[in-house]
Amino acid sequence: MFASYLIGLREGLEATLVVSILVAFLVKSDRRERLPMVWAGVGVAVLLSVAFGALLTFTAAHLATQQQEMFDAVTSLAATVFVTFMIFWMRTAARKMSGELREKMGAALELGATAVVVVAFLSVAREGLETALLWFAAVQGATSSASPLIGITLGLLTSVALGWGLYRSALRINLTKFFTWTGLLLVLVAAGIFKYGVHDLQESGLVPGLNTYAFDISGVLDPSAWYSTLLSGMFNITPQPSVLEAVAWVVYLVPVLILFLRPAAKTPASPASKSPQPAS
Repeated sequence: MFASYLIGLREGLEATLVVSILVAFLVKSDRRERLPMVWAGVGVAVLLSVAFGALLTFTAAHLATQQQEMFDAVTSLAATVFVTFMIFWMRTAARKMSGELREKMGAALELGATAVVVVAFLSVAREGLETALLWFAAVQGATSSASPLIGITLGLLTSVALGWGLYRSALRINLTKFFTWTGLLLVLVAAGIFKYGVHDLQESGLVPGLNTYAFDISGVLDPSAWYSTLLSGMFNITPQPSVLEAVAWVVYLVPVLILFLRPAAKTPASPASKSPQPAS
């Protein structure tokens, strides 16, 4: 449930920030008549995201066992790629996101109503489709309870509340720290999703070694305990992983964490700016 909440919160806040930037731009530029078009684009993007999530669930439920394992593996590996890209993209794009969106909206206003809808749709659809894919991959192997759905719903509602508070200037949070800490947790979640994708490949028979265990700590980590469920649900940490699962978890986690925690490199000044100007 917490992993689903984290995905909903992180992706939802990104989408909420995008919408708030577009709305603020229209309000400040005295183009309030265009606001319904923004909400229309947002609404279509939300419907598309929900439909995508439903399609993934429907497809997985109507496949044979081996095909379902392959499908789950592909979605898990794809989700790992998307979440990794998203984590690092936010580190570099967050600062210039506002200016780029305002520029796109300004150009769309010149083109007409349809262009405004398209800008709003594209700005939100990417986040929505990523959310659906990440959530589907994160809850693979979970129980049939409604906890994952409740978790992502609460995360999205929290992100909307935070976005509204930021828009109304009622909240002042350090977005850099927020995205750093949630990004750190999502790296751990992504490592678990990648590990589960490898497990699915083994269960499908495409990759060997399913019963070759790296270790067995079931005597220490009781599979029926609440903390075992928490670790498994959040980070897919299991008491009896295969050798390949454990290797995949470490191979993903260590380099990605090092790259993520590495300080951002400062852009060096251009040689032209350093050279003295010739006397006139």
